[in-house]
Amino acid sequence: MRISGITLPDNKQLQYGLTAVYGVGLSRSQKIADQAKIDRTKKVADLTEVEEKTLRDLVEGFTIEGDLKREKTQNIKRLKDIVSYRGGRHSRNLPVNGQRTKTNSRTVRGNKRSTAGSGKLKVDKK
Repeated sequence: MRISGITLPDNKQLQYGLTAVYGVGLSRSQKIADQAKIDRTKKVADLTEVEEKTLRDLVEGFTIEGDLKREKTQNIKRLKDIVSYRGGRHSRNLPVNGQRTKTNSRTVRGNKRSTAGSGKLKVDKK
């Protein structure tokens, strides 16, 4: 079964298979299955044509895949353009939502510490 260019895995339950679509998480997939009146635990391969069409219509009613990705990038670009604090954090690749940076996010900042050795210099063997 394909929804907006994404092939859902046949061997998974419906509630987990729908999460393969970008923008559909577990809670949203469960709500979609309930709206379509389809058992959540039913395998994707066992769906009928009518059920597939109902699911496709419900899922495509949301902002998903490319549209959602485009919307997210436009929001970040807007924050950078208006030179907001959050936009500056995005442009400098730093945590945006107030996380601490002294001890965490070291690799993002390029402050990766190497582990300390024993202090002895290695001697080359001939």
